[in-house]
Amino acid sequence: MKLGHSPDADDAFMFYAIAKDKVTSDRIQFEHVIEDIQSLNKRAQNAELEVTAISAHGYLSVQDTYRIMSCGASMGEGYGPIVVSKEPIDTLEGKKIGVPGKLTSAFLLLSIFEDGFIPVEMAFDEIMPAVVNGDIETGLLIHEGQLTYKEAGLHIYLDLGELWAKETDLPLPLGLNVVRRDIDEELQREILRVHKESIEYGLAHKEEALEYAMEYGRGMEEEVGEKFVLMYVNEFTIDLGEKGKAALEYLFNRAHEKGLIEKEARLDILEP
Repeated sequence: MKLGHSPDADDAFMFYAIAKDKVTSDRIQFEHVIEDIQSLNKRAQNAELEVTAISAHGYLSVQDTYRIMSCGASMGEGYGPIVVSKEPIDTLEGKKIGVPGKLTSAFLLLSIFEDGFIPVEMAFDEIMPAVVNGDIETGLLIHEGQLTYKEAGLHIYLDLGELWAKETDLPLPLGLNVVRRDIDEELQREILRVHKESIEYGLAHKEEALEYAMEYGRGMEEEVGEKFVLMYVNEFTIDLGEKGKAALEYLFNRAHEKGLIEKEARLDILEP
């Protein structure tokens, strides 16, 4: 069974126990498909993977094919994607901005809070270097760029996590794990069990899970890597809960109100 996740330290942390056979199933052998989140969003549109990480935004285009799993979500509390520039700016109006894909939650959030910018889709790990080199005016950073932009000499224009926190006390939904609907329900629950136990194992054995996760840290210092991982592997990753579900509904309603999405979301969540 193909399992899609991104080449990032937080995803690696979540799936450490599966990758290293610390948590196993006598019914499933997972084949890891490791690609950036925009590529996984597109794969999901073609139903290529049985189970995969996906952007909360990307889920809207595949909700008839996939169900949300109650574990594996990436949600921020008071932090999230940021917009940076080489020199201080006071507006995005008319400016080109490197974005990690139009299906990403970061792009949806930016579109909720800002208007008039010109998006340029780029690989997420090429955006910060492009801003530093002056190839693009501004950049929308996800993953560890949220912590390392200052070291690159960049200025922050917008922190989407802070904007979100000013508007609601709900967590900021960014990523989800989904499972394909055509899989037998009993097997879906087995997939859910393995995923949840893998997350719980990582949190219970942080040192070894973090050591593995840092193999995907793209040169991050260990202290920064640990901070980044634990920003996005939290209580909502173990279980969305009512607050996590409410956060998803709030995000989709905000996007719908602004005319960014036409189809209403169907929050069909697979519970244990």
